[in-house]
Amino acid sequence: MDGEADLRAIYLASAGRLVAVLYGLTGDFAEAEDAVHEAFARALSRPGQLRRVDSPEAWLRTVAMNIARTRCRRRLLLERIIHSGRLRRPESTPPISADRVALAEAMQAVPRPVRECLVLHYIADLTIADVAAAQQCSVEAVKSRLLRGRRALATLLEDKEGTRA
Repeated sequence: MDGEADLRAIYLASAGRLVAVLYGLTGDFAEAEDAVHEAFARALSRPGQLRRVDSPEAWLRTVAMNIARTRCRRRLLLERIIHSGRLRRPESTPPISADRVALAEAMQAVPRPVRECLVLHYIADLTIADVAAAQQCSVEAVKSRLLRGRRALATLLEDKEGTRA
């Protein structure tokens, strides 16, 4: 097996079959895709693993099925906790505004380390020092990323507003 190129070939050859199998097991197409993609991500993070197996597709199927089982157990556990009264379901999900959708789209155009700092500081409401600890970087790096992120978002959102007008 030659690393990423072989994994790409295996993905093209077997991802559709794997999703079909997982869809049959879970009854949820998005869940099936997520489990298969997670299995491929695990294979990518451990390329030597697939070299040691006779059938990479069978290994990936087993991993994807285990992922789906784990997720199902977690969902069932959460349902039991909610049913017991220890947790309550939210009354309703608030509607998503057009501004929030535009912000989410713009955030995807920002580099990952900058986006993570923005989310941790402005959405998770962490202090700059806490963001630095979570990101394993300096406070100055966080401040710089936040500044770059705000500037990038301002530009991206202005462009979106200009195209709407």
